[in-house]
Amino acid sequence: MDLHLLKRDSEFAWRIEPQGKMRVPGIVYADESLIHDMDNKVYEQVTNVATLPGIVQASYAMPDAHWGYGFPIGGVAAFDPDAGGVISAGGVGFDISCGVRTLHTGLTRDDIEANKERLADALYQTIPAGVGSVGHIRLEREAMDAMLVGGARWAVEQGFGDREDLERVEEHGCMQGAEPEAVSDHAKKRQRDEMGTLGSGNHYLEVQHVAEVYDPQAGAAFNVKPGDAVISIHCGSRGLGHQLGTEYLKRMTMAAGEYGIELPDRELACVPIHSPVGQSYLGAMRAAINCALANRQIITHLARQTFAHVIPQAHLTLLYDVSHNTCKLEEHVVDGKQMRLFVHRKGATRAFGPNHLDLPPAFRDVGQPVLIGGSMGTGSYILAGTAQGEGLSFSSSCHGAGRAMSRHQAKRRWQGRALVDELTASGILIRSRSMRGVAEEAPGAYKDVNAVVGVAHDAGLSRKVARLEPLACVKG
Repeated sequence: MDLHLLKRDSEFAWRIEPQGKMRVPGIVYADESLIHDMDNKVYEQVTNVATLPGIVQASYAMPDAHWGYGFPIGGVAAFDPDAGGVISAGGVGFDISCGVRTLHTGLTRDDIEANKERLADALYQTIPAGVGSVGHIRLEREAMDAMLVGGARWAVEQGFGDREDLERVEEHGCMQGAEPEAVSDHAKKRQRDEMGTLGSGNHYLEVQHVAEVYDPQAGAAFNVKPGDAVISIHCGSRGLGHQLGTEYLKRMTMAAGEYGIELPDRELACVPIHSPVGQSYLGAMRAAINCALANRQIITHLARQTFAHVIPQAHLTLLYDVSHNTCKLEEHVVDGKQMRLFVHRKGATRAFGPNHLDLPPAFRDVGQPVLIGGSMGTGSYILAGTAQGEGLSFSSSCHGAGRAMSRHQAKRRWQGRALVDELTASGILIRSRSMRGVAEEAPGAYKDVNAVVGVAHDAGLSRKVARLEPLACVKG
């Protein structure tokens, strides 16, 4: 990104001053190295988002930001529904409520190492992954609608997990306001056989160990300590979410002109929140959030079954489940005024600070767990939300390392089989049905997760609690 286009507010915050049709400034959180490596398309997309009706305070980009559809991935923007605020399917993304769920295992790294080959093979055989992967659950219409309304709560009621899990899931496992009738028959058909599957792309189930704890107080609250073995599950709403994104982008493109909305980019298609299409999308998107929450709950159940078979002394309990790719109605303070805003987080994670009432009691003193996925060859992080993050980014943080090159570029540079062998030699087992997919997800195709998390920490968006390193990974 051209630094001359930006004003440096601080060591980790860069401002795009309002110009042209921008209603608010743009703010990019990054250090000089990360900002230099960002594509100029990120600048363009942050600027375009700042022109949308009803936007409040600023158009934000997180330190893992890269080019996306309409909004940058890593983009955050909040809209006032009472001031003509809009909702954008491109501001949520295609994989609605893609997120990360991390579980304690009750085991140590040594326990995993002694059983790693068997465990990796068993997880690979039990949990479907890859393009077009299907599970053992088939949902007909009535069950599908019940899942779209109930989310992880529905999954628990079906026997996939424990009621105690729901305390550690955003929205207590069930997003209110879901409207299955706003979800097309085609979207439901695509999801009919996909519950309990990882999918493809950057989705994974990874067995990890806690390599380092930075914040003893938060580490104790999150129950993580060096040497612990944990599992992280990264996936979303599968075919249903993608289909909804595709359909509603078309509807919003056709409807935007009816409300006098001038789009700087047709990929930013949006409609007023209070419009019929806006309300229909909200109901469908909330249903897709529930689909993702139910999906991760079912995968949790499958992982528990697998561990019980391979390492019977394991006891998998949920640390937290947090989504990105959402738009949620939240209360935030803007210029000293409490406002109810619709916050788009595309490739960004909610990061509520201490004492927020939406957090489980166990986390109230330290803030929300913020789960950051790295690459399969590097590491991941557990962060905690901060009080200052409220004013900096509507309590939002990064969601991962962020891509540094496209999948096409990665495939030209790396070979999947060679990567698997290289990672195995370093002690990281990879199980995948697609060597092409492995090449696309090569560790070198991503930004340095340590640098990304370092900026989030130093800027005050969230703070470091623990670093996780991979032991075995089932890839989509």
